[in-house]
Amino acid sequence: MSMTITEKILAKHAGLEKVEPNDLIIAKVDIILANDITAPIAIEQFKKTGAKKVFDENKIALVPDHFVPNKDIKSAMQVKLLRDFAKEYNIKHFFELGQMGIEHALLPEQGIVLPGDLVIGADSHTCTYGGLSAFATGMGSTDIGAAMASGETWLKVPESIKFILKGELNPWVEAKDIILYIIGDIGVDGALYKSMEFTGPAIEKLGMSARLTIANMAIEAGAKNGIFPPDNITKNYVSDKAAREYNFFTSDEDANYSDSKEYDLSQIEPIVAFPHLPENTRPISQVGNVIIDQAVIGSCTNGRIEDLRSAAKILKGKKIAKYVRLIIIPATPLIYKQALDEGLFEIFLNAGAVISPPTCGPCLGGYMGILAKGEKAVATTNRNFVGRMGHPESEVYLASPAVAAASAIAGKICGPEEILS
Repeated sequence: MSMTITEKILAKHAGLEKVEPNDLIIAKVDIILANDITAPIAIEQFKKTGAKKVFDENKIALVPDHFVPNKDIKSAMQVKLLRDFAKEYNIKHFFELGQMGIEHALLPEQGIVLPGDLVIGADSHTCTYGGLSAFATGMGSTDIGAAMASGETWLKVPESIKFILKGELNPWVEAKDIILYIIGDIGVDGALYKSMEFTGPAIEKLGMSARLTIANMAIEAGAKNGIFPPDNITKNYVSDKAAREYNFFTSDEDANYSDSKEYDLSQIEPIVAFPHLPENTRPISQVGNVIIDQAVIGSCTNGRIEDLRSAAKILKGKKIAKYVRLIIIPATPLIYKQALDEGLFEIFLNAGAVISPPTCGPCLGGYMGILAKGEKAVATTNRNFVGRMGHPESEVYLASPAVAAASAIAGKICGPEEILS
């Protein structure tokens, strides 16, 4: 009866005593998520089912976060469609502008996603919630529409890979560096349709923000989900947020894994992923002379208060380089206010940065930081595919908030120690 944490969560939600890799199951969902790009299609599919009501108006979250504040008529119409649907079906978790944040930062912050949940979202980075010890995965809008009617979804149980993290992080090495290092090692299909389970003594020192960052990019290794075992850090994070019961699941000691990989974090330096894949990584010492036009600090990967504090430590008392644009995007209104109250905005503005309201914006080349032909950006986002942030002949380099901030000052990609020395 031995199972991994992922298998235990899936078994519970399928009403089964045990599941094994490659089993096909029908499972009940706890939270269904969609945004202003994906929800309109899901809503259309929901209506095609003929359902008169959603399965549970308290278990659906609609978060318009990609093109908000609305950048044009089309984006305004898409958000209106979500708003009208939320009104018609009494959806509890619809987030209007001013309440809205980047979905994968907002839902954990609001206590909507909890440990042990089964979460599906019409967004590939739904896997973020594995940092909170939930099984969470992205799906197509058709599956989401059907689930909004039925409260269920079908899944093939993934095999699990165990990632054992040991050692102490060096100064200025952050969670983003850990996951980029792992993806650089195993490749963008190294965990294809598998569960990436992160464990080992080092995770005891990784706060919730770091765990969410690492789980967020599991999809960039092709994974079905990423997940951390729950502990006191998990309990402390959710204790004042949870308005319903939640469950802690842990893997059995003799659970089966398709592979196991061990990493000594003390051997990792800041990492940069070069165009045009997250696996195309180099340590900061081997980056060379990469002149940048723009730096972006934000996104569902790195827009939390810990990320902004890290950037502020680098930027304090300094100015960004001439002809470089630095865009800072707090992920939620709460993070925005917290950064303001802590004096971080003064640091950012004095350095010459622009502060945006919460939005996914530039990450997907939506707006609020589109790249022109030939321009290069260093970003704390999660993808650097061709044309990801604008013109197909622009380039995106993925890095941590500390590296992005240091690079904005230097006008080229560099590590924090080069700026602070």
